[in-house]
Amino acid sequence: MKKSTLLHLRIPFSFFLLPVYLLALAVSKDIDIQNAILTFLVLHFLIYPASNGYNSYFDKDEKSIGGLKRPPQVSKELYWVSLLLDTLGLIIGWAISLEFMLMIFIYGLISKAYSHPSIRLKKYPILGWLAAGIFQGYFTFLLSYIAINDVSFVSTFQWNIQFPGILSTLLLLGSYPMTQIYQHEEDAKRGDITISQKLGILGTFHFTSISFLISSVGFFYFFQTEFPIPAGLIFLGAMIPILIYFSTWYLRTRKDRNAANFESTMRLNLISSLMLNVVFAYLAIS
Repeated sequence: MKKSTLLHLRIPFSFFLLPVYLLALAVSKDIDIQNAILTFLVLHFLIYPASNGYNSYFDKDEKSIGGLKRPPQVSKELYWVSLLLDTLGLIIGWAISLEFMLMIFIYGLISKAYSHPSIRLKKYPILGWLAAGIFQGYFTFLLSYIAINDVSFVSTFQWNIQFPGILSTLLLLGSYPMTQIYQHEEDAKRGDITISQKLGILGTFHFTSISFLISSVGFFYFFQTEFPIPAGLIFLGAMIPILIYFSTWYLRTRKDRNAANFESTMRLNLISSLMLNVVFAYLAIS
């Protein structure tokens, strides 16, 4: 495998999507250990990297993208490797359950539609934003829960399952524009119109802060009412480092728009993912 192919799969980037899986694990009560392990491996080492590689192949970015400051030139190998990883994910998914396999198949189709030139959801600001937020949040939460607990899709129609799934999407809908804030020029060059472009640099910060507040209140209420420990307070405590970094970055960007760059965005992603992963993993263990 070429080094460029491996880099474009961006396997470490899956860490930023891990909170959704860990949230599903935290609210699970009848965990199938084997399924939980397989689901983690399928999502973070096959499906997510396949999506990254496929989108990179069609985007052909020349400037920084999520997880890669200097993306190398793509080759046809990246396209075929991404399809191979998808296929392996579906085969293992079938071993977990037919519903899980079908759901990751749908996830794969949506992720491909995001960058494929014949559809390219990325060029539609609202549609692309909703697709990313719903399928990386709510949809992934549900498919993870179904596999981890070895239950059917119908059994997820309960408030204590649906509500955290919806909250995960609210969190992603708020944070997703921040991942586009440094790519305005590159996206415009390809004719893509993202939600962050529509909001503007400072507007993206404002939008994310409001979404962050709403989802945090929702998570606090859910954890306080559903967990025997003061999980809501633990969650809010974990949000403090994110809030501090976000606020200081916002103040820097107000003075200099160039502060909305790749390095600062990746730092926010790392801090927020780290704190969410720690608190959700702790709740899962407790």
